[in-house]
Amino acid sequence: MRAMILAAGRGERMRPLTDTTPKPLLEAGGKSLIVHLIESLARAGFRDLVINHAHLGEQLEQALGDGMRFGVRITYSPEGEHALETGGGIRQALSRLDDPFLVVNGDIWTDFRFESLPRTIAGLAHLILVDNPAHHPIGDFALRGGIVGVDAGTRLTYSGIGVYRSALFSGLAAGRFPLAPLLRAAAARGEVTGEHYTGRWTDVGTPDRLRALDQMLRGFA
Repeated sequence: MRAMILAAGRGERMRPLTDTTPKPLLEAGGKSLIVHLIESLARAGFRDLVINHAHLGEQLEQALGDGMRFGVRITYSPEGEHALETGGGIRQALSRLDDPFLVVNGDIWTDFRFESLPRTIAGLAHLILVDNPAHHPIGDFALRGGIVGVDAGTRLTYSGIGVYRSALFSGLAAGRFPLAPLLRAAAARGEVTGEHYTGRWTDVGTPDRLRALDQMLRGFA
């Protein structure tokens, strides 16, 4: 299975830090966010990674290179200065991925074991869901018996970790579009499975959360 790391976001909530540095290259615990992810994926046996980029993307290529020093092979899917959003970015990179494939947001930190992910899935997507963080109390999806739904009730938050089949993007033209509506529509049809992860996970979306993560990781050292 190949993995894609989404690294094209502008990081508006991280400004001014992201005015000069792509958000995935911001550091916590002495390493950039994206290096934490790459190392976790390499430990899990992933060898072929695709990374998309837009804003200051050349910095990502300069910092990570071909990935050999991490024990992986990295190819890039550049989107220019105008990012294609999550859905459009994945759609553009499909030719570089196999089926199914893993997608991970480049601005999260987690101790999730990527080797535990299913290598085949029954539906169009398999999502890792987590407890709702304080900044997102309403959650994204319901989870019952391993099936992800969009109905009311106890809801969990999408972690930014998912296994997808290319058929999720079937019939969609190239261009800029988000991923979330595709997932909600597929979930409403019963075509999305999932699991609840209760380990450590952080959406590193603001400078305060980045500082908190840095302090936590340095405390582990």
